[in-house]
Amino acid sequence: MSAVDLMDIDLATLAYLAGSSANDAILQRLHEIGHEGVRVSHGYVIQHLIEGAPTVSELGELLGVTQQAASKQLLELERLGYVTREPDRTDSRIKRAGLTDRGRRLVEDSRRLRGELDVHGDDAVKRALIRLLDATGGTETVLKRRVATA
Repeated sequence: MSAVDLMDIDLATLAYLAGSSANDAILQRLHEIGHEGVRVSHGYVIQHLIEGAPTVSELGELLGVTQQAASKQLLELERLGYVTREPDRTDSRIKRAGLTDRGRRLVEDSRRLRGELDVHGDDAVKRALIRLLDATGGTETVLKRRVATA
């Protein structure tokens, strides 16, 4: 098998591979510092709990998945101690999901680890990736936190 020249790989594929590798490295570090059981897919749920407290139905809509799929993710995160469901203030029959203190620590740790991977002083890379998002119509999806979970 011949060696691959990374410069021959198209930007979209290289961005995907680099992002996947970064996610794997961050996940490994999160496990090492006490966040066992966390998966990349949990991040898609957690991003909607940082500033909000959606119901299962609302979360499913935000994630673009069924209510059952959203409920399954919340149950996993509850078992791990990152999420709690509390009654709505106006209707106690409705449960809203929110981050626990442990969940907020996970967010802080994830952000710190991601920050450590930033290539300092190389804004050209970020500009190229933003242009790629723009060219493929993905910018609005990212800005609205509507990135697909699969």
